[in-house]
Amino acid sequence: MHFDAEWDAKDMSCGDLVLDLRSRLRKMPGKVLKVIARDPGAPSDLPAWCKMTGDELVHQDPVAQAYWIRARL
Repeated sequence: MHFDAEWDAKDMSCGDLVLDLRSRLRKMPGKVLKVIARDPGAPSDLPAWCKMTGDELVHQDPVAQAYWIRARL
């Protein structure tokens, strides 16, 4: 799966993760960021956050705990 940048958020809690994620995505409009997130809430929180912000969840790999997110323009 193609991505322009990768970020391993490690065990960062989803609240802090989405704040940092927002900042990262704003710097790369239209590009895809691969995010590795191990927080137990990430599988439900990240897709919901993408819907709310207008960023696109391109792909999700639950085994690898990875999310490919395209930043809105």
